[in-house]
Amino acid sequence: MKRLVAALAMVSPTAFAATTGQGLDLTQSWVGYASLAIFAVAYSLVMLEEKLHLRKSKPVLLAAGLIWLLIGFAYSQWGNMAPAHAALEHNLLEYAELLLFLLVAMTYISAMEERRLFDGLKAWILSKGYDLRSLFWITGILSFFISPVADNLTTALLMCTIVLKIGGDNPRFINLACINIVVAANAGGAFSPFGDITTLMVWQAGKVTFAEFGALFIPSVVNYVIPAFIMSLFIPRTQPDVMQEHVELKRGARRIMVLFLLTIATAVAFHGFIHFPPVMGMMMGLAYLQFFGFYLCRTLPRSLARKRAIAEAKNDEAALRRLGSVVPFDVFRRISHAEWDTLLFFYGVVMCVGGLSLIGYLSLVSNVMYLEWNPIWANTLVGVLSAVVDNIPVMFAVLTMSPEMSHGNWLLVTLTAGVGGSLLSLGSAAGVALMGQAHGKYTFFGHLKWAPVIMLGYLASIGVHLVLNSHYFHMQ
Repeated sequence: MKRLVAALAMVSPTAFAATTGQGLDLTQSWVGYASLAIFAVAYSLVMLEEKLHLRKSKPVLLAAGLIWLLIGFAYSQWGNMAPAHAALEHNLLEYAELLLFLLVAMTYISAMEERRLFDGLKAWILSKGYDLRSLFWITGILSFFISPVADNLTTALLMCTIVLKIGGDNPRFINLACINIVVAANAGGAFSPFGDITTLMVWQAGKVTFAEFGALFIPSVVNYVIPAFIMSLFIPRTQPDVMQEHVELKRGARRIMVLFLLTIATAVAFHGFIHFPPVMGMMMGLAYLQFFGFYLCRTLPRSLARKRAIAEAKNDEAALRRLGSVVPFDVFRRISHAEWDTLLFFYGVVMCVGGLSLIGYLSLVSNVMYLEWNPIWANTLVGVLSAVVDNIPVMFAVLTMSPEMSHGNWLLVTLTAGVGGSLLSLGSAAGVALMGQAHGKYTFFGHLKWAPVIMLGYLASIGVHLVLNSHYFHMQ
């Protein structure tokens, strides 16, 4: 009988749990081990997304639910649900802020895409008749400077379309150009809160101010330029055929771009002057777009009548056909076109990592990485991990651990998590998307061949940051 009682006690979720000031330490319990296993299986499925054709949000959503179910069971057995409730609400609030922020940004990008702003840029580049090496540099430099405002995924897809149109029969050029675009888009996104989800997370958490991101500009340039220069030596100066493609921007395209910049300024003002979360400014910016959409709809009949009169006067049949298929601008349709799989994946990651943090595993990792190791080495490793595991859970784990380290180290981990994904094609959303878009002309092994060159740029950017921004390492 005594043995049976002892065995039942072992099965209890709190059998090996120690109590802390904030809750249970479940790291040595079956709840902790099961949660780790659930997260590992879910993330393995995420990494096999392309092979399984399984959306990455599905496994992490299920994993998040199972992990918090186990945590809830453990705390109900303990008899005190307050710490679990507080942690759950904290993680939900973290996610809600980021969800609304990203939703507004994605809506603006979708609106600019629908108004053909990106198509216009693509047509302009194609009409210039650049040779392959010039095109290699132009698409890379544009990726670097567009991704801080647009997201790096949209930027990479836009530039890859140009590369495929011009270099369609040259797989070597396409592979190198796609690697260049991925590295440039990731590097460009690292010095702006709007360039990547990880930089946004750091800014929202208050670890780095908006102005301080500028300190990462030169390290980001170094991260891109070194591998780009080496790869460009292997690009011939072949002159492809000039492609003439006329793209007529839809009404309001440029004004929507201005409204997006105004929205960014509003978010910065909310955060910088009255210390409210930037999401407040972004949601206000969504109102700008909604009112402008209302204006476009109300004035559409008058605009169409004027354009139709001009087309009839010129006897322009093509213009009349285009005017006959005009669809009114709809903000809510743009919202529906947001990357919902990414947004739901982000929920799963936040809740999974938040659950593992409450269990106690992140404290263990933090003690090893940031107390036993030098934070510089730890943050360098974070970038390498970002190439294997998606940088979103890696950065969220670091922010959840919230180690005591200098401003310089927070800038360093922002840089490494942003650019580390370039080391492998699977290390960033841009790389994964381009592999699908290039249909075998840009591959995992094609990218891996140039990983040493990319690593050279990665290490050089860290070195430049340590030298140029050394004063930040004395600031807490």
